[in-house]
Amino acid sequence: MQIIKSETHFDFVRLMKPAVLLSIAVIVIGIVSLVWHGGPNYGIDFAGGTLIQIKFQNETPAEKIRAAFKTIGFEGSIIQNYGPNEVMVRTAEIGSDTKGLTTRVDEALGTAFGKGSYEVRRIEMVGPKVGKDLTRKALLAIIFSWIGILVYVGVRFEFRYTLGGIIALVHDVLITITFLSLFNKEFDLNIVAALLTIVGYSINDTIVIFDRIRENVRKNIRQSLTDIINMSVNETLSRTILTSLTLLIVLVILFLFGGAVIHDFAFALLVGTVAGVYSTVFIASPIVLLFEKIKPTRMKRKK
Repeated sequence: MQIIKSETHFDFVRLMKPAVLLSIAVIVIGIVSLVWHGGPNYGIDFAGGTLIQIKFQNETPAEKIRAAFKTIGFEGSIIQNYGPNEVMVRTAEIGSDTKGLTTRVDEALGTAFGKGSYEVRRIEMVGPKVGKDLTRKALLAIIFSWIGILVYVGVRFEFRYTLGGIIALVHDVLITITFLSLFNKEFDLNIVAALLTIVGYSINDTIVIFDRIRENVRKNIRQSLTDIINMSVNETLSRTILTSLTLLIVLVILFLFGGAVIHDFAFALLVGTVAGVYSTVFIASPIVLLFEKIKPTRMKRKK
């Protein structure tokens, strides 16, 4: 099935400079946003502390919930809406044990709102040492995924393709983190899983185009690399749009109807998927061209 004919002649390479400038601008905005927010909005997985999910029968003001938790020593609790009449309470305080904390929370809420007017759905505690360890492992997981893909693309393609692919992957992760910071989304293990998924999806799309470029380079030895890249991207455009569109439809449905639990996960995947398609067309392939101009291949130097 082709929704775009392979005979199209869009000049994607011509948009390389504006695309690179746009990406740099967005990443700079992301850095400013991270500085403004004092770093990523780490979830309990990384920051440590206590997380309590509560479902109320009626709408309950956040201030009343915060006041109830002050009675058990949870000062400065962060109250976030998690669904209809449902909230997530986050605090840096850590209880001695889950069972004892459950009893204290139940007593505080029962006194403030009355028994039977709420349901404590879950309580999670993460110590600071565990949070730091998870942060380190999450960062290593992303870095090792880049290294693994670097080795794979390096074995399968020339160095210029490897460079383009890795820069595109780093670009996708940075763009996703930018939007997470701009919307102050919580950065937890679900987001790490989303970033790793984005890396895998993006490189798959990039390799399809790189394969076509390599084929066309062999078929059209006398044609310029600029024309070959444009031709290759145009030939795979229908496939790129179809695969990306079907994935985006699923992600939009998950984002809108998947519930609060996977809301941020779906948001990260949505941003990352769009960034992946964009970087495949406007970042990865032009990087190959740029490297060719800096260091031409042997075949070109012989001519």
